[in-house]
Amino acid sequence: MKLIATILAVSAAAAFAGGAHAADAKAAEALLKSSGCTACHAVDKKLVGPAYKDVAAKYRNDKKAEAELITKVKAGSKGAWGPVPMPPNAHVKDADIKTMVQWVLTVK
Repeated sequence: MKLIATILAVSAAAAFAGGAHAADAKAAEALLKSSGCTACHAVDKKLVGPAYKDVAAKYRNDKKAEAELITKVKAGSKGAWGPVPMPPNAHVKDADIKTMVQWVLTVK
């Protein structure tokens, strides 16, 4: 019985994943804008900082990427993408940073 319930739950999640992913993307993009990230970053081109697609490509096979990027966004970073430092974003909620980083890592 537990196996059937698990299969049904997984099937239901898969059926709704497309819509949920689109909603998550919109939420993450809104957070990036409201947090000021888009002043220095864009999806597909370098501005002051790297393009989101370039960040995703650099960290694509790194299992520690999410945690590392969350720390860099929160505390600030210097040297990973050149001489211009990224200022700390201590004013942004940890949950919001996680949502943004998770989305950035999906960009292609």
